[in-house]
Amino acid sequence: DRHLTEGGLWPDPLLQLNPAFERGRTVDELVGEGILHPQCRGIFRIGKGAGGPGKALRLHKHQEDALRVAAGGHNYVLTTGTGSGKSLAYIIPIVDHVLRSGPGKGIRAIVVYPMNALANSQRGELEKFLGPHPSVTFSRYTGQEDQAEREKIRANPPDILLTNYVMLELI
Repeated sequence: DRHLTEGGLWPDPLLQLNPAFERGRTVDELVGEGILHPQCRGIFRIGKGAGGPGKALRLHKHQEDALRVAAGGHNYVLTTGTGSGKSLAYIIPIVDHVLRSGPGKGIRAIVVYPMNALANSQRGELEKFLGPHPSVTFSRYTGQEDQAEREKIRANPPDILLTNYVMLELI
């Protein structure tokens, strides 16, 4: 008991504050620089919807850096903490690519998730930004869809496919 109360089996908990991430430029500013397609200005906004067009989405510096690397046609790896916006650092370049190359030409990007929960979460993010009638289309193909939905995806492939490795092999 004495050994346990003295912390012999584990250290005291480490508590730290999460500092704010360095601020980057807005999507509107990156559109103005030609880094992003002009339609990105209307797609990636905060609070858009019935109340109006919303306001410009300000990125973290690491997101901006990733977008600049992607715009240069280079690969990148982004490692950062939970809740730091990693998803936008790859979703925005994918949407930008589809807009620049022309949507509606079949699958242009496949995003493979290790868990369906992540695919579902990202589908929600795409729905939030792209809206109910997107110019860039996307579908989830994870095994949660019924046969009719699967056939619809095969017959009319979206621009972006959210899936997992098992269903990717099947499609």
